[in-house]
Amino acid sequence: MHKLTVSLGQMNIQLGDVEQNTNIFEQYTAEAARRGSSLVIFPELWSTGYVLEQAHDYASPLGEGMFERIADVANRHHTTIIGSILEHRDNHEVANSAAIMSPDGEILDVYRKVHLFRLFDEEKYLQEGDAPVSLDMPWGKIGVAICYDLRFPELFRRYCVQDAVRVIIIPAEWPLVRIAHWRTLLMARAIENQCYVIACNCAGKSGETVFGGHSMIIDPWGKIVVEAGEDPQLITATIDLDLVDEARSKIPVFEDIRQDIYQREKTSSR
Repeated sequence: MHKLTVSLGQMNIQLGDVEQNTNIFEQYTAEAARRGSSLVIFPELWSTGYVLEQAHDYASPLGEGMFERIADVANRHHTTIIGSILEHRDNHEVANSAAIMSPDGEILDVYRKVHLFRLFDEEKYLQEGDAPVSLDMPWGKIGVAICYDLRFPELFRRYCVQDAVRVIIIPAEWPLVRIAHWRTLLMARAIENQCYVIACNCAGKSGETVFGGHSMIIDPWGKIVVEAGEDPQLITATIDLDLVDEARSKIPVFEDIRQDIYQREKTSSR
């Protein structure tokens, strides 16, 4: 059996308060390591929240600033950490970026949010990502998405069909007012792609928005393994990656995909 212990740090992000948010991040990571977690997930923009008008002031280049602090924490607790923060790019743009930080404090890869959320004016301040990111980890291949990406099933299908991903990780800041969408879409993405979906939201008020919590892990059959409530908390579960193979062999969805039909224009049957 291929087991993985995962913790999700559902934070109440304090808008623009990097030190307070980082203190919580460090506390959650230390406790996750104590629980034996090999992987710790944090929300979208966990260090700052949506301070997009000051994005350039808060952003860090890869390997510097906040990325360096995350690397130190990952190395100190010997755990993989994934969560998104503001990244300062070489072209002077800022991206909403989720670095996959190894237990040795190395950046294995970086996913930059592909679909920008207009309701939060992301397109005014952030550079959109231009590629999916999947990579091999000791427990299997993972893919990464961020928050609003959840509404685009094409990205998730790409991960599982083309990249053979077994786990998809989603840092998010999803508002409480649409939390029913969050729960439904997460379960749908897990069921239709027969993979684990591990999603970490934030909770409580940040700025003028109340975020909905309900961070969760969903297995390839659509069963919720663990789910947080609407308050800040650290949740932990151990998952069995063999369930991915079980689901895909019992209902061979990927073998039955008719891509040729989906792309074919309709012709008259008369």
